[in-house]
Amino acid sequence: QVQLVESGGGSVQAGGSLRLSCAASRYRPCMGWFRQAPGKEREGVAVIYRSDGSTAYADSVKGRFTVSQDNAKNKMYLQMNNLKPEDTALYYCAADDIWSGTFCRSKLTSSRYDNWGQGTQVTVSS
Repeated sequence: QVQLVESGGGSVQAGGSLRLSCAASRYRPCMGWFRQAPGKEREGVAVIYRSDGSTAYADSVKGRFTVSQDNAKNKMYLQMNNLKPEDTALYYCAADDIWSGTFCRSKLTSSRYDNWGQGTQVTVSS
């Protein structure tokens, strides 16, 4: 089991930026960010295959969000720029023991991860 702890959420105005962090208790090669807005299903935002740094993004965040990692600290980040009110959601970090970049990136559209954090709230006002 891997413990995941998210941080960095908050309230910003549209056009602003936030940086989310996810600290993992153990290394997992496939990690991702998901979000869930009230009344909506959880959706994938970005994933990173840590072995080679390859990434995948939801169309709605391409060009605005960037997922990255710090292997020394065993952390994953999500830099969110040009935030929009529709980005308002509870953001979750997820991790899985997947050793295929192709399979890992395909997990963007799946919520079937072995490990989840508790979430951090992001609220964007217009």
